[in-house]
Amino acid sequence: MAVGENVGLDRHLLTQGSFGRKAPTVDLRRDRLDGDPFSTLLNPVETGGWDGGRGPSLDRCASHGSIVLIPSPRRGEGRGERNLMQMGTLRSIDPANGRELAQFPELDGAGIEAAIARAWGSRHSWRDIGVDMRATLLRSVAGVLRADKARYAALATAEMGKPIIEAEGEVEKCAWTAAWLADNAARLLADEPMESTATRSYVRFQPLGVILAVMPWNFPFWQAFRAGLPALAAGNVMLLKHASNVPQCALAIEEVFREAGVPDGVFQTLLIGSGAVEKIIEDRRISGVTLTGSEAAGARVASTAGKTIKKSVLELGGSDPFIILGDADVKTAATVACRARNQNNGQSCIAAKRFIVVDSVADEFEAHFADAVRALKVGDPKDRAVQVGPLAREDLIADLERQVSESVQLGARPLVGGKRISGDGYYFEPTVLVGVRPGMPVYHEETFGPVAAVIRVSDEEEALRVANDSDFGLGSSIWTSDVERGTQLAERVEAGLVFINGMVASDVRLPFGGVKKSGYGRELSEYGIKEFTNIQTIWIGPAKN
Repeated sequence: MAVGENVGLDRHLLTQGSFGRKAPTVDLRRDRLDGDPFSTLLNPVETGGWDGGRGPSLDRCASHGSIVLIPSPRRGEGRGERNLMQMGTLRSIDPANGRELAQFPELDGAGIEAAIARAWGSRHSWRDIGVDMRATLLRSVAGVLRADKARYAALATAEMGKPIIEAEGEVEKCAWTAAWLADNAARLLADEPMESTATRSYVRFQPLGVILAVMPWNFPFWQAFRAGLPALAAGNVMLLKHASNVPQCALAIEEVFREAGVPDGVFQTLLIGSGAVEKIIEDRRISGVTLTGSEAAGARVASTAGKTIKKSVLELGGSDPFIILGDADVKTAATVACRARNQNNGQSCIAAKRFIVVDSVADEFEAHFADAVRALKVGDPKDRAVQVGPLAREDLIADLERQVSESVQLGARPLVGGKRISGDGYYFEPTVLVGVRPGMPVYHEETFGPVAAVIRVSDEEEALRVANDSDFGLGSSIWTSDVERGTQLAERVEAGLVFINGMVASDVRLPFGGVKKSGYGRELSEYGIKEFTNIQTIWIGPAKN
């Protein structure tokens, strides 16, 4: 394979032959050609092979942005999350067609140790350069993201199927967040004077040290930057364990920080499976862990953090209620509901999932909602006209099929959609289910795909009861023409976020997080930036008389 050869994403970027042959590596720093980010997402460059007969080295990968590619398995292997980790490899699969894009060797124990040691060794220098210098580097991060937005967006689209316009928006949101934190970190982290018996007393915010971030695939850039940027601004260093199905995005994120001039060891990506997480948390050099993911994954991480007495932040699932009261602008609510349910192909923790509508406007809402969902364009996420792409993995289709079919068997009725789309890729029809009642999977479970559950209620009191009848408590929205009434109702909703007459979204200026089984702790804003700090009290005498 020649240096600089460009390989499209519709081809396997893998060597042929045995493991004894030299494996090419990929340099993520290469620019795309001809203005087409999809044609050159991975630009193979011969930069090395096997090290010392022990297999591929990932130390170079973590430090210098190169990826070793492994020979392809037989056709049909490596489908879905359950098979993403085989023989110590991570597999990148295009969900639009089910084809494998690349394989990546999992970091071994020695590589993990080297990364932790680098992080540990960099923690004091990163802390001591001060918030102003860290802010300067965050501005540089924003610049790197914006300069190569098309390429980073194309990576997200290729690995998890996000519509390309949404992917571009995701990268821009990361850049905007980095810039905002650069402008505001000094203010948010400033010492706070306190009244006490001292001549002078104040609180300061001291970074904890090395933070492990365990992040999901559904917003492959935003989730990592949402967790990482505030922690780094506060003076912590970070190790990223990203989802196994987005290894290209994971390495690209490390590349962003490196290209921005962030010192070595401050932000590192670890290409590892979930089995390595527990030991990393237990390592005495790790000061805290943040996880965005499933309830089960959160419970495991929280348990390990608790046993080792380390700070943890969890952002888990959601089954967000979207409440339409009798005085709402029903057509507007239905239009926003369509987007709120189907953004990111329906794969968002804060996507509206349960549409709780008062009987007096239920027929009107269902009609408008069904029309809007029916009009969505489903297809190849690289097509700029497409609004809904594939689910990220094949096993997610099976989960969604089960939830819909069992709910229909129990009496729910599909107004729109309801089944998998045949053909290549992991596509599911945008679906609206009506007649949803307690006992059905779509009433109680988080549906991670384009499936909306419409639940009719008699009045706002029943709407509130149904909204709170969930194990989750992340986001929620209320639709009413009476804002005061909506505000009073919002105060009784058991959720971390309540939006009145608007779609739930994260914003760096606002705290983000949930209650109940949606997790604990907060990201973003002045609350999130202080999560991984020691809130240190300084008392200066003599005492006042």
